[in-house]
Amino acid sequence: MARADLFKTLLYTMNSILQQKKYKAAFAVLKGFRNGAVRLEFYISINVTVIAKHIANHSYRYGAKIRAPHALVMTFLFRSGSLKSKLKAIAQATYMHSRNLAYFVFTYKGLQALQEHIQGKSLPYHSFLAACLGGWLVFGDNNNINSQINMYLLSRILFALSRLAVEKGYVPQPKKDPFPLFAAIVWGVVLWLFEYYPHTLQPSLQSSMTYLYHDSNVWHDISDFLIYNKPLERVTFQ
Repeated sequence: MARADLFKTLLYTMNSILQQKKYKAAFAVLKGFRNGAVRLEFYISINVTVIAKHIANHSYRYGAKIRAPHALVMTFLFRSGSLKSKLKAIAQATYMHSRNLAYFVFTYKGLQALQEHIQGKSLPYHSFLAACLGGWLVFGDNNNINSQINMYLLSRILFALSRLAVEKGYVPQPKKDPFPLFAAIVWGVVLWLFEYYPHTLQPSLQSSMTYLYHDSNVWHDISDFLIYNKPLERVTFQ
């Protein structure tokens, strides 16, 4: 009974502390980092409330949701080795993706809050500077995970900047939908690169295209024509 009362008291105390605005920054760091996205602003109070609530629902969970299915498919399609090694690779890729997102959002939100605190208000260039430094520190390491994330963002950036250029009047509004032309150029260039300069493409893209366009040219019987991509290895006994 005493333990139950102690637990209720402790729970009530913690809930009360969590509602105090002066501790919002610190709790934003703790709860946000747990989910993969935190920011460092221990001394900032009321301005943290909205950010903390947003961060708490993302990051590690978001990174895991995004990376785990991708790693699962890519590993079992293109990676050789034992089941244990494949599961280990999936876990490592998921962890790295989630961790990097957590570190980046921690840096980005922290620097945003720091700039706002110093200048007394939020300015448009704050997000750019904070994200630049976060990208340099977290996603600047040239590895497979960071490469995929950065290239994913690059395609979205180019698309968004094209739309923005039209909105701002720098580029005239197209009379026809430019998407078919865009699709034609993208696919034309990527297949040309794959067929003649495959080493310039990212390894995972090479693997996907090899699977689609080259492996489909080879088969030995119905098993590797319809069921498997390649013939099963034959086990011989001495």
